[in-house]
Amino acid sequence: MRITPAQPSDLPKLLAFREEAAAWLRGLGSDQWSRPYPADRLLATIEAGTVFMLRDQEVTAATITLTSEAEDGLWTDGELSEPSMFVNKLTVARTHAGQDLGGRLLDWAGDRSHHAGAKWLRLDAWTTNRGLQQYYLRQGFTHVRTVVEGGAVNGGPRVSGWLAQRAAQPTSHGFTDETPAPRPLTTAD
Repeated sequence: MRITPAQPSDLPKLLAFREEAAAWLRGLGSDQWSRPYPADRLLATIEAGTVFMLRDQEVTAATITLTSEAEDGLWTDGELSEPSMFVNKLTVARTHAGQDLGGRLLDWAGDRSHHAGAKWLRLDAWTTNRGLQQYYLRQGFTHVRTVVEGGAVNGGPRVSGWLAQRAAQPTSHGFTDETPAPRPLTTAD
């Protein structure tokens, strides 16, 4: 399998991934990703070069977003002063579930983050999705804290505020990486 940067033409596939994942999560009793993700925001992240596709020949098996930009209101100024990369929207197609592709993509993200000069690979997960939180703990992440205020529309509780991190380090993920070398982090990142 190979990792490539997402292209604008991948937008429909990424939106369908999100809908598929939301339906699967609903079946597990979770409201995660129940609101449609704005296509224009997703396209902007593709164009920024932060969305990556895992391809199994011509089939898209998974996707991950990896960025140096943290979501507002989650991490402290002290934490933000440490060079970090942030994982978002990790999604594996149901046709490829059970192959540890998510874990291997997290390893790829940690390796890429290390090569960009990051100390940490960080993420935020759905606050009420205990299964997802346990998954990240099994992947070597450490829970930092849960932010519950200040993120939802109309001042309600933050829905994705379970914060975790693990050291960014070189790893062997086993994928063919067809992405450009990561841009080195600067103090402004």
